[in-house]
Amino acid sequence: MRILYFDIDSLRADHLGCYGYHRATSPNIDRLASEGVRFDNCHVSDAPCLPSRTSLFTGRFGIHSGLVNHGGVAAELRPEGPDRGFFSRLSTTSWMSCLRQAGLRTATVSSFGERHSAWHWYAGFNEVYNCGQGGLEVGDVVEDLASDWLRRQPADADDWFLHVNLWDPHTPYNTPPEFGDPFADSPLPEWYTAEVLAQHRAGCGPHSAQEALGFDDQWPYAQPWPRQPHVINDMADARRMFDGYDNGVLYADRIVGRLLNQLEQRGWRDDTWVIVSADHGENLGELNVYCDHQTADTITSRVPLIICPPRALRSAAGRVDSGLLYQNDMAATLVELAGGDVPTDWDGQSFAKALRAGEAAADREDVVISQMAWTCQRSVRWDNWLAIRSYHDGYHEFPEWMLFDVTTDPHLQHDLSSEQPTMVAEAACRLDRWMAEMLASADHADDPMRIVMTEGGPFHTRGELPGYLERLRATGRSDCAERLAAAHPRDVVTIS
Repeated sequence: MRILYFDIDSLRADHLGCYGYHRATSPNIDRLASEGVRFDNCHVSDAPCLPSRTSLFTGRFGIHSGLVNHGGVAAELRPEGPDRGFFSRLSTTSWMSCLRQAGLRTATVSSFGERHSAWHWYAGFNEVYNCGQGGLEVGDVVEDLASDWLRRQPADADDWFLHVNLWDPHTPYNTPPEFGDPFADSPLPEWYTAEVLAQHRAGCGPHSAQEALGFDDQWPYAQPWPRQPHVINDMADARRMFDGYDNGVLYADRIVGRLLNQLEQRGWRDDTWVIVSADHGENLGELNVYCDHQTADTITSRVPLIICPPRALRSAAGRVDSGLLYQNDMAATLVELAGGDVPTDWDGQSFAKALRAGEAAADREDVVISQMAWTCQRSVRWDNWLAIRSYHDGYHEFPEWMLFDVTTDPHLQHDLSSEQPTMVAEAACRLDRWMAEMLASADHADDPMRIVMTEGGPFHTRGELPGYLERLRATGRSDCAERLAAAHPRDVVTIS
């Protein structure tokens, strides 16, 4: 069994042609979707980057593994304690360890582990190729290493897993200048209007319209990238953002195409499983978050999942599966397809049998999504509803509950929580039930979100409020500053 997994950082599903996007960002990925199965409602359980890939590669939700943040205690897996043997749990139950036990040689081309000090993430890989630029490398660097790995494999090598991690859609939007501006004449998404921008500029929060880089408009990088806006002053800046992001998607797609061509040249294309997914999406204005991934919403949590089987198994080419899934259900599925055993402590559930039969995967009744690095939020996605519960608003002034009909309002423009109290109550019941189930099956006594809140809230917001209040006052948003100061009194300290 050969598996080629394209892990494209920050790739949101609805900016791919096969998911209905109006721009031609993804011809090669679209072709894969036409030959395989496209999953419309796949969500990461924990966002953003470090919690998401940890959940995928351990098979366990953050509430079980303990890793939900980008810093502090909850940015590490829970210690196994005195029962930890000579070999750790990850040495036998990580995704890659399971595939190795099933007979596959595992390799990654990625700088992710070093970028996030995610040393646990390497568990089970036979070969690790670190691109060395901490996620700032463009796809050509990744392609060279992946292409070299494929070229060096013997012709009869038929049991391997290659993870190819492309960063191009991730901020800063740094597609090389010679790539040009393929979307310069393409319209922006219809939902994004001047009126939406005006509302956002009056609002606040890190990566909001007036602070598209974080808590201010200062360039944090060693070099400028013209495609990355600092602030969204007008629709021209918004175009730079949309075009910069979409250029990254197209750039990554072309690398996908070239590596698929190499598979073809090696004679492997017809008997290789090819998968495309992401660690999370990217908010491009939704909830007044620009160029980042800060919320437990369907923009950040919903990721593409395309599984293209070997040609002999493509009985339902172009099929669309609309069932609710977690991304680590896909990991469990690949373990079973490879002939391995899915660990009993995994939260991911295999749908291998349905995939082999060309049938729909088991549709989960709901999925719960967590975000603890920029906000502290949990959300419930079921039927056509998304309900978001904010425990820490990340200085965005999010209310305790937000409710959206994602079928009619996919860009989350209309909070229906005050109009639909029954649905909010339903979401609260679902979330309570999930919490009870998770803690009952945990090997620890507490929710890691409590650790995050005790440490001072989401990692990326800690200590930022005093300076941000000054910026808000200096940019004509004193009303926002006063409300934030009142809502977060313990985060306000005197600036000397």
